[in-house]
Amino acid sequence: MPSEKKTRAVESIWQGGLRCEVTTGDFVIAVDEPVDVGGTETGPMPTELLLASVASCFTLAVAYNAKKLSIALDNLAVSVTGIYEGPRFSEIRITAKLGCDPAHVEALVLRAERTCYVANTLRSRPNIVVNAASVVAYRR
Repeated sequence: MPSEKKTRAVESIWQGGLRCEVTTGDFVIAVDEPVDVGGTETGPMPTELLLASVASCFTLAVAYNAKKLSIALDNLAVSVTGIYEGPRFSEIRITAKLGCDPAHVEALVLRAERTCYVANTLRSRPNIVVNAASVVAYRR
């Protein structure tokens, strides 16, 4: 019997201009563009959300592995920078600062790299399939 694939889904509803609201579970996230490109700057840009996804996933992957290996972790900060090349990032840089015994840093980071779903997804270049349909009116 084939196993069922797990999925996650979010929904984005346009709010006018260059703003939308993304619903994910019980959370609603405002997404917008800066004023200088026609937005109202009432939320993060989509590219910032992508970087935030990488940063948060990598942070949690380090914390998960520290707990799993019983490594004391006093603090942890992860910063992520995207380098633009046209309409995409040509490089995404992850910098992690771990508050733990220096002897454990390399092992934790290597395990986090294997554990981080977001970074692994970006590394493997997933198939992106777009489906579209015309609707008379859309109501949430």
